Amino acid sequence: MEFTGKIALVTGGASGIGKATVLQLAGAGAHVICADINETAGRALVEEAGRSRLAIEFEPIDLTVSASVRRCATAVTARHPKLDILINAAGFSVFYPFLETPPDYIDKVIAGNLTGSLHLTQAVLPSMVAAGNARIVNVASDAGRVGSTGETAYAAAKGGMMAFTKSLAREMARHGICVNCVCPGPTDTPLLNTRSEKLKEAFIRAIAFHRLGKPEEVADAITYFAGPRSSYVTAQILSVSGGLTYSG
Repeated sequence: MEFTGKIALVTGGASGIGKATVLQLAGAGAHVICADINETAGRALVEEAGRSRLAIEFEPIDLTVSASVRRCATAVTARHPKLDILINAAGFSVFYPFLETPPDYIDKVIAGNLTGSLHLTQAVLPSMVAAGNARIVNVASDAGRVGSTGETAYAAAKGGMMAFTKSLAREMARHGICVNCVCPGPTDTPLLNTRSEKLKEAFIRAIAFHRLGKPEEVADAITYFAGPRSSYVTAQILSVSGGLTYSG
């Protein structure tokens, strides 16, 4: 299988796009560490994987707390000194008009969607350099490309993830590490299900395919960037949005 013998770390791996990615990688032969703040869901995924004979383990992480991020990195690299794949897939958002956004939420959403991933990536990079030909895939959002009313702080964080991708790709090329970014559009995940039906219907009307994306469809793009068939691709930003957004 395409990922046989590879070690992968996926944040936000207990639900939504992250979970779909964990299952795809494990199904293709990888040994996957699911890192998530939700321990109950993470450990349930490990049990589910065991029944299917998939190699998945769980490691708790809170990306809004740098000490938690560094502890997770230390635990993972102690067990796996050579890490082949890092997928920064975790993210969250709450709708607030920017003028009404609580200041503590701004700090939290930036940490959870940007700075936590920077801390984690920096902490595990030595093990990825040691592995050679490693892959980093950041999951941002089309909100970071075109903006999103009610998600200004979130969009700022995701825009930062795209800039992080491009700059890190330049630095890591000398080590043979490809760094790319996937930007989902509206996708049928637990996060989107916290939104109103009116908003979801508006998304569907605006999407060229007139439907929401599936987590597995976004995971397909992530696993492409994580695999050997993208060996000459780096610093790229790919929207998976059903035609909702595009860049000319």
